[in-house]
Amino acid sequence: MGNAAAVMTGLNSIEIQERPVPEPAPGQAVIRVEAVGVCGSDVAYYRYGRIGPFVVDGPFVLGHEVSGQVVAVGEGVENVRVGDRVAVEPGTPDRTCDQCRAGRYHLCPDLEFLATPPYDGALLQYLAMDARCYFPIPDSMSYEDGALIEPLSVGLWGCRRANLRPGDDVLVTGAGPVGLLAAEAARALGAGSVTLTDISDYRLGVARDHGFGVEKSDAPSSRTFDVLLECSGANGVLASGLGRLHEAGRAAVIGLAKTDEVPLPLSMLNWKEITISMVNRYNNTWPLGIALVSSGRINLEGLVTHSFPLSQTAAALENTSTEPESLKAMIYPQRL
Repeated sequence: MGNAAAVMTGLNSIEIQERPVPEPAPGQAVIRVEAVGVCGSDVAYYRYGRIGPFVVDGPFVLGHEVSGQVVAVGEGVENVRVGDRVAVEPGTPDRTCDQCRAGRYHLCPDLEFLATPPYDGALLQYLAMDARCYFPIPDSMSYEDGALIEPLSVGLWGCRRANLRPGDDVLVTGAGPVGLLAAEAARALGAGSVTLTDISDYRLGVARDHGFGVEKSDAPSSRTFDVLLECSGANGVLASGLGRLHEAGRAAVIGLAKTDEVPLPLSMLNWKEITISMVNRYNNTWPLGIALVSSGRINLEGLVTHSFPLSQTAAALENTSTEPESLKAMIYPQRL
């Protein structure tokens, strides 16, 4: 039994290499990786070799949207057993620092996050992790659904950071995978209405098929909202979205801006007492995400638009550039 891995050997370069099959240490479990979604961060590392302070230095394995099946468990593991189908939370905190002890494990300064340098990701056939990062999924959920719990978690955490309340009218800027999943999360958590904006007619069409209101970004209506979930990271979108909030409106900044300097209309924010919350990954969202998907309250249909075997990882990473009607590319490591 081998452990083929898609290894980034340089900018825009992927090679299939053999890695040792891991053995589980105490507290760990090994999964056979079945599905890995391609995230924008994977594409950024592949194209540019860095995101902010995180720099790829040497051979590197991408991928952090993961699901698989447990094939081995280490000593002391009780939450999963061999044969379980699991969705993977990709960050392992130290569980002892001040942030972890305060319940903010996602802000752990020593968090080991898959596919964030220097930690390799999950684009390989077998992966060992702290078993507490594995969450069983029911048979009604596919491995693709399991991998999508990671970007869904971003949306769920964004809703929580925005203090979304039942009945809120929600504006989601950016109808990519995270924006669509944030919209699904908002509706499942009781939003009165959800409207998405984007420049892409295709993505707005998917949003419309999911039952959401839609607007072209360059032709907004005069409607105002209670909550903004900014998922695009595009220049100027945050400021314009904030301008569409009611008094005492709340915003969560989910999309990563392309620059550290983002102009904001501070006077207006002051007059209206707008609250802005930043979003850094997620905290304790996997059980909720799995429950919402498995119960049918969140619709993942149509989000996975392209599928690739492990040997075509480079094509999967280039998919959003080569296919205008692309949302989420999924890689299957067991297929070579």
